[in-house]
Amino acid sequence: MSADHDATPSAGLRIDVVDTAHAGELLTVRRAAFVTEAQLYDDPNIPALTQTLAELETDLARADVVTLGAWMGQRLVGSVRVGLEEDRALLGRLAVVPDLQGQGIGTQLLLAVLHYLPEQTQEVWVFTGQDSKQNLSLYAKHGFEHQYDQNAGDLTYAYLRKILGEMPTGPAADDVASA
Repeated sequence: MSADHDATPSAGLRIDVVDTAHAGELLTVRRAAFVTEAQLYDDPNIPALTQTLAELETDLARADVVTLGAWMGQRLVGSVRVGLEEDRALLGRLAVVPDLQGQGIGTQLLLAVLHYLPEQTQEVWVFTGQDSKQNLSLYAKHGFEHQYDQNAGDLTYAYLRKILGEMPTGPAADDVASA
C-alpha cells in the first residue's frame, strides 16, 4: 500500500458490470491481485493466473455469470465474478489491485453483488483457499459461514455460505453500494 493514496479510496468508487470491452484490463487486474495467492500456496498455476483472454471473454459473455468491476475514474481497480444457478449465487475471483488492497474496495464489491442478484436468489456461496486468512476474515465479517473444504490437487478450498433471507436484491434494490 502506498502512502500517496487517499485515506478512503472507496468513496470515489463506481461499481458496474464488466463487459468484453474491458476483458484485457480485467485479466490484468486479476493476475496482479492473485500473485499473492500464488505465492501463499507456492503455486503459479491457480486458475485466476492461467485463464486466457479468450476464456475470460467467453466467461464474460455467459448469461449465467455476472462480473462486476470497481472503477476509480477510468482505472479498473477490482472485480468479482458471480455465477448464477437457480436460487443460489457462487462468488469467485474477488480481486483488488495490489496497491489498493486493504482499503475497502473488496468489501464494496462484496456488498454490491447483492444488488445484481436475481430475486429468487436465497443463498450466496464463496470459496477461497483455506489458508487465505484475510479472505476468510472478510467473508466471515459479512455473514458468510464455513460449510466445508474441498481438495483440488495440492490446494484446499474453503466454501462459505450466506443465507440472504429478507435482504433486498435484484436491480430494483436501492443502489447503495455504488453511491
